[in-house]
Amino acid sequence: MVNLIWAFMAIIGIVYAMFNGTMDNVNQALFESANEAVTLSIGLISVLVFWLGLMRIAEKAGLLRSLTTLFKPLVTRLFPEIPKDHPAMGYILSNFTANLFGLGNAATPMGIKAMEEMKKLSGSDHASRSMITFLVINTSSLTLIPTTVIAIRMQYDSSAPTEIVGTTILATCVTTISAIIVDRLFYMRRVRKNKS
Repeated sequence: MVNLIWAFMAIIGIVYAMFNGTMDNVNQALFESANEAVTLSIGLISVLVFWLGLMRIAEKAGLLRSLTTLFKPLVTRLFPEIPKDHPAMGYILSNFTANLFGLGNAATPMGIKAMEEMKKLSGSDHASRSMITFLVINTSSLTLIPTTVIAIRMQYDSSAPTEIVGTTILATCVTTISAIIVDRLFYMRRVRKNKS
């Protein structure tokens, strides 16, 4: 559906430019944007590779295992339907750890695997309570180091690209706590509705 919306908007823009006589401006903007996108992507790749390398070193050093052990009691309370030793729990913890370091691209495959495992566990085509909770927390995404945003700020020559770390931690803490509260409120409401 989103592809259709974007295609429709692009077609409307091109047709409007043709009738308005500004097709040259559209072509110029198109090529400048493509050039900027390639430059930005190359800059982002270097920073993401650096942080993914650090993540790999942290994994080999046992830091990620320690973080996983630290968060396991909290995660088992957030997902009471999932057995503690189920593979879904490992994927959830890995996804949360990757998101903590702002590695959304690295967290995505683990998130998909976690969803697949939770779907197997529920045995249904409908989203389970755990799947909804995971999606809500993953969307709010508690982040300690916003790697991608820092990379973008560095790419555009920010004088202090890391100054957003403190506000990012505060903002993502608030959004994550709010997301968990809203998720629980909706769950309780659904349980009460089913009882009556």
